[in-house]
Amino acid sequence: MKNKKQVMAVPFACFIGVCAVCVIGIIIGSFCDLAIDEALANKTDIGTFFATYGLYFAYCLFPAAGMCLFKGLSKKGGNYKMLAWVMLIVGYYMAVFYSNNYFGKHVRALFGYTAGESSPLLSVLSWGFWVVLYAWVPIVCYFLFDDVDPDKLIAVGAAILAAGIVADNVDTWLKQVGSRPRYKYLLTLDEPASEYRNWWQMIPNLAGSNDSFKSWPSGHMMISSMIFSLPMLADVCKKRSTTKNIVCFALACVYIVICGYNRIHMTNHFLSDVCFGILFTYLIFSVICSAFMKTVRKKD
Repeated sequence: MKNKKQVMAVPFACFIGVCAVCVIGIIIGSFCDLAIDEALANKTDIGTFFATYGLYFAYCLFPAAGMCLFKGLSKKGGNYKMLAWVMLIVGYYMAVFYSNNYFGKHVRALFGYTAGESSPLLSVLSWGFWVVLYAWVPIVCYFLFDDVDPDKLIAVGAAILAAGIVADNVDTWLKQVGSRPRYKYLLTLDEPASEYRNWWQMIPNLAGSNDSFKSWPSGHMMISSMIFSLPMLADVCKKRSTTKNIVCFALACVYIVICGYNRIHMTNHFLSDVCFGILFTYLIFSVICSAFMKTVRKKD
């Protein structure tokens, strides 16, 4: 029987560890944010590529969650078939929509699309790029997921989709609340330190639509931190084990560290922005996923 003290399918100690690291990072950043960026910031081509496409792995969680719901609802009987297909499409659509919304301009540039000049077909093709890119996820997940416990599949899928939506909206709101200038904006000034502000020195709604004042918290990190739910998906696979869940958690940690370094390296964020982004999403996912999983009937 599994240890009851778990958060997102890993021991509670993992939860404490992530929160502790984030808090330590916030404390360090509160005193050294500007100095850290001055030391680490250095845009590179590989850094730009990762900043654009690195979140793909996190967004794969959406179609995977959709397949969780599909398999779980399909097991419930014919009355749930239509709902199963709808939720599968919703999960798939979320991955395509968020990818195109945040990073579509880079793909449209690859297709040579220029608004007002190029054929609308090129814009449609750039959207199709994301559709194709995520096509393998639900197919692979269909064969990996075990439908012996449909309620658990439904809870996991619904939790990931709900938490992902909440995290994205919280990030959008907090960026307006903080309106903190990005380091790359400060670099355009004669004296970068002149407009530098710590994360707690908030000027609500100053940012508006100006991305230069949307440093806190890191949106990339709030998105990438969804990967902490990966052990939950591993826990509904046919050949599941506690060890595999821990391995997935470790892989998620490595991915998060790389993403965090990339945000600082690419002059987009400060250390405290990164740590807050991770912490906010991790707490949102932990609470929402725990709430959903409590609805699942416990089995020995």
